[in-house]
Amino acid sequence: MAYKHIQTELKEGVATLTLNRVPLNVLNIEMMEEINHFLEGLMKEKALKLLVIQAVGKAFSAGVDVGEHLGDLVYKMIEVFHKMFRRMDALKVPSIAVVNGASLGGGCELALYCDMVIASEKSKFGQPEIQVGVFPPIAALIFPRVIGRKKAMELILSGDTISAQEALALGLINKVVPEASLAEEANAWIEKFKKLS
Repeated sequence: MAYKHIQTELKEGVATLTLNRVPLNVLNIEMMEEINHFLEGLMKEKALKLLVIQAVGKAFSAGVDVGEHLGDLVYKMIEVFHKMFRRMDALKVPSIAVVNGASLGGGCELALYCDMVIASEKSKFGQPEIQVGVFPPIAALIFPRVIGRKKAMELILSGDTISAQEALALGLINKVVPEASLAEEANAWIEKFKKLS
């Protein structure tokens, strides 16, 4: 199926989901519904070994469309947003995020929810939702498990953005590489996991 805001590929057991709502890959309801449709279709793929989430453009994702946090749209937005993470869990295969550029808000949650993350040196991560008076629900769930309650509370309650190197030091991501070699390093990772059962 052709999608408007994402690119997809399924090859040799690797499902690749590429965010393609340039320049910042802001997640709107339509885009998240496409992501959910793709993830749901992967449920029947018996040979699936790995899910890779990446992006084109200047950012991995600058977050969820703020305009859809209003009025009647808010309930639909929350429903489709949370469904992405339930679908990822239901796949029962490892996931890798390949991050280049800003990964903020819902985009940060999508990247860091993956089992592993490889990022370029120019990447940055943050949960700025507190600045508009809300909590990041997925980050509130997973950050304390990964980096401990104290640092998780600091990041969630301050809305601070951190560098890829700081995210690596905290254990939020696995590897930081130069931007020029990100694709090559990511492919090497994918090949390593693709060979295993």
